[in-house]
Amino acid sequence: MKQAALGFRVHSGWAAVVAVSLEKSAPVVLERKRVHLINTFTYTFRQPYHTAKKMPLAEARQFIAQVEKEAKQLAHRMIHGMQCEFEKREIKLTRGGLLLASGRPLPGFEDILASHALIHTADGGLFRDALSCAAERCGLEIVGLKERELLECARQSLHIQPAVLLRRVTELGKPFGSPWSQDEKFATLAAWLALNSRNRGRRTAQKKRLLAENYTAN
Repeated sequence: MKQAALGFRVHSGWAAVVAVSLEKSAPVVLERKRVHLINTFTYTFRQPYHTAKKMPLAEARQFIAQVEKEAKQLAHRMIHGMQCEFEKREIKLTRGGLLLASGRPLPGFEDILASHALIHTADGGLFRDALSCAAERCGLEIVGLKERELLECARQSLHIQPAVLLRRVTELGKPFGSPWSQDEKFATLAAWLALNSRNRGRRTAQKKRLLAENYTAN
């Protein structure tokens, strides 16, 4: 069965998702979509930590927990649904590439609410964590990639210069039409790298096995 990966670029309350497979080591986009990670798409829920800051502490904790639960449920429903669709086409989703922010690990809940900058970071982190948890629950192996390092990571892994990479992912989106923005392009790269890391790991394992067999034979 053909292997495929999902790439995720997350925003507050939604994410760009692109499914990619490889044909003779070249990426092929299977599907793209933009998915909501909250049921009520308003500022209140899209920016949950901003909303929580205005609440008493106990109520704020409960509110954030509810938004997290909802986001995980919606993310799981989306990923599981795509798995079922692709299995009918004899394609197996095995990995996910998740673009990460560049910030430091977050402190405790009260410290987050006390800092406007950390509130922004926590809002994005909540939805990234929801997608990561949902993907792992669906059996996908997640590869985290810092967004600011994405193009350099791709250059090193794929041995393609960033300008050429961006032209290629732009071309890949033409059959799908709009929107094919930086969100979809970066999600495509994340999925491509996730698949490439799998293949590189497989090749390394094969080399180790051949070396072991040769050593035994000698």
